[in-house]
Amino acid sequence: MSGPSLAPYILRRPWLKTWMMPFANWYANAAGYRRLGLRYDDLIPEENDTMQLALKRLPPKEAYDRVFRLRRAFQCSLAHQLLPPAEWTKPEEDQPYLSQIIKEIEIEEKERADLESITVQRRT
Repeated sequence: MSGPSLAPYILRRPWLKTWMMPFANWYANAAGYRRLGLRYDDLIPEENDTMQLALKRLPPKEAYDRVFRLRRAFQCSLAHQLLPPAEWTKPEEDQPYLSQIIKEIEIEEKERADLESITVQRRT
């Protein structure tokens, strides 16, 4: 589900991080999801088993907030309107809440696949 990322490489180098942050903020604002009140993890497609399991592991309040954000964004989309600027998602609020759960599930699935593919050999 998750692919390779340059983010860890950039975040380990302070000079590169300060150089890239204005571009990253511009790109996130240009994407437009914050104007609909969404967070980045709300954009992850739900059509796979890993994501479905991650959604089941969300705390109830976070799951409710996610559904609220998605429904509000859908209503804005149907009305061809954006939220008022006071209701936009601020960059400090746009923290990942689902990505860590997805990574944990992928690690568990990899471990399960490794354990299921073990072949037992008899000692001679």
